[in-house]
Amino acid sequence: MRDFIEIGSSPAEEDCAQVGQPDFREKATEEMRRFIELIRKVLGPEPEGAKLGIKWFPHDFGSYGEVVCYFDDDNEKARDYAFKCEAEAPSKWE
Repeated sequence: MRDFIEIGSSPAEEDCAQVGQPDFREKATEEMRRFIELIRKVLGPEPEGAKLGIKWFPHDFGSYGEVVCYFDDDNEKARDYAFKCEAEAPSKWE
């Protein structure tokens, strides 16, 4: 079965694009792409059955994006990677 876990829109200890700001979606998308690259650099590439991506969610003030890790929950390596991303994603850009 396919599932996903939310990781965040950027490193937790950094400022990020805010819903309602001019060009929010473009800025947020670029920020999340950078965050995915950083996660892969620090934690390694996704194993078979896991995939980092961007998912948009509705909100009262407009949609917001999150980096998520999609994973096959029947695949132990994929599941472990997803939970590792949630627990160990970098908290700073540097």
